[in-house]
Amino acid sequence: MSKRFLRWAQAWVEEHIPPGANPDLETHEARAQRLSETLFAEAAAAGFTNLETGEERQHVAPLVLAAVSDSTDFDVNAYQLKSLLAQENEDGD
Repeated sequence: MSKRFLRWAQAWVEEHIPPGANPDLETHEARAQRLSETLFAEAAAAGFTNLETGEERQHVAPLVLAAVSDSTDFDVNAYQLKSLLAQENEDGD
């Protein structure tokens, strides 16, 4: 995983997806998909190549899903996603 892209994606998620901000109008998965597409569109504008973003799609999807699933109530699925993401980040580049 590209560390430069990961840092940018994490900053984007923190800026655009506040915890507990998901209204029940759409599912977490639908919101994550919509926001992921927005993230990758902005990645192109930020200077990342299609090759870079294409390689990172599978790594960023759990990050976005965990962020949109985060709420003030304990969500076991969000916890599992965050645990998987933490393990993946520990594995290195």
